[in-house]
Amino acid sequence: MGNISQLNIGLIGAGIVGGGVVKNLTRNADLIAERLGIRLNLKWVCDKDQSRLKGLPVPAKALTPDVNAVLDDPEVQVIVELVGGTGFAKTVILDALARGKVVVTANKALLAHHGEEIFAAATKYSTNIFYEASVCGGIPIIKAIREGFVANRFPLIYGIVNGTCNYILSRMTAEGKDFDEVLAEAQKLGYAEADPSLDVDGGDSAHKATILASLAHGFWTGCDNTYVEGIRHVSQFDIQIARELGYTIKLLAIIKSLDNSDSAPVEVRVHPTLIPHNHVLAGVSGAFNGVVVRGDVVGDTMFYGRGAGADATSSAVIADLADAALNLKFGSVQRVPAFVSHRLHARVRTVDEVESRYYLRLTVEDRSGVIAKVSKVLGDSDISIASVLQREAPEPKPGQAPGPANGGIPLIFMLHAAKDRAVRDAVAEIDRLPVVKDKTVVIRVESFE
Repeated sequence: MGNISQLNIGLIGAGIVGGGVVKNLTRNADLIAERLGIRLNLKWVCDKDQSRLKGLPVPAKALTPDVNAVLDDPEVQVIVELVGGTGFAKTVILDALARGKVVVTANKALLAHHGEEIFAAATKYSTNIFYEASVCGGIPIIKAIREGFVANRFPLIYGIVNGTCNYILSRMTAEGKDFDEVLAEAQKLGYAEADPSLDVDGGDSAHKATILASLAHGFWTGCDNTYVEGIRHVSQFDIQIARELGYTIKLLAIIKSLDNSDSAPVEVRVHPTLIPHNHVLAGVSGAFNGVVVRGDVVGDTMFYGRGAGADATSSAVIADLADAALNLKFGSVQRVPAFVSHRLHARVRTVDEVESRYYLRLTVEDRSGVIAKVSKVLGDSDISIASVLQREAPEPKPGQAPGPANGGIPLIFMLHAAKDRAVRDAVAEIDRLPVVKDKTVVIRVESFE
């Protein structure tokens, strides 16, 4: 055991999460020191926007807008990067690693796009990088996969990993409101950004799915290989029909590798999904996150909690700092490495190859023979129909003209499992039929079998 009594930390980025780290690390400093036997000392807090530094509970001499003052300090053993983005943050992290400093980051976008390079740098300079806060806020999902489940392969991981989307879909489900209305309310309440694209179009979830997939399967899957759909096209009517059929609609991150061989392809995708009402993820509501991890040894485990926010995310950052402190105290660069490459020949399955069940909502003319025409297209594509539902058009809202603007009625098909490419090609053909009045809505269905 070493005689190190203090870990000196340089924190760069004092925004919402950075401010939360400073507040909570300061407030619980004695408790943390008692648990670890080593004190976590904020030697520097840095932000180029000096207004963010005002009012922080640290000595004035520890505050600086100069990032080089932090990086150049030989007494700083750990750099906490909370700047965000993939430009300046990458420069800071690579600089810190090159100096042999340990790095703690919450930067999911950076790791999703440049993780391979960053982890290679950590290995090259015999140091370490921690990134628990990059996925699901305060939920310790990274540590669980890396350490707690070290004996397992991971055939399935399902996650609700974006609080904004889950909040919007939960409100739409509970209150019968439309997407645009709930999004506007979420923006007023601070659950959604002024530009919500990264969240509602699925990009944030894709970053997290890429990190989880890479960690679980031992090769960098690449964010560009993660299939992404957002939630803008999910209507209140779809939510109502899903409920009738026994499903809830969630934006789901799905990571699958059903073959245990080292060369088996991995599916990494994010999209709206119909999930059974009785599945545990259907009950994850509001801004909360939930992840189900299936290990070939442990079976199914569930992780649930706040996936964002200053306090939840700072809890994860401080947990990483604790790990870094214990490594230092006991004279180890690392215990379990942050990332281990072990599947050299694996690849990401393209979306064309993915097989799933499907919900199709068509808008069609109200006349005989329509179901037969659509069924023929599906049958010619060797796609099996599980059920067909025909519904009256949704009631117009106050001020709207009666009936849909295009004069069609909803027709819902539930399909048995089929290849994604076959379904998309068939839907494109269906949409060209004269009896089809609008673009077909396609939502995948998961049964978790």
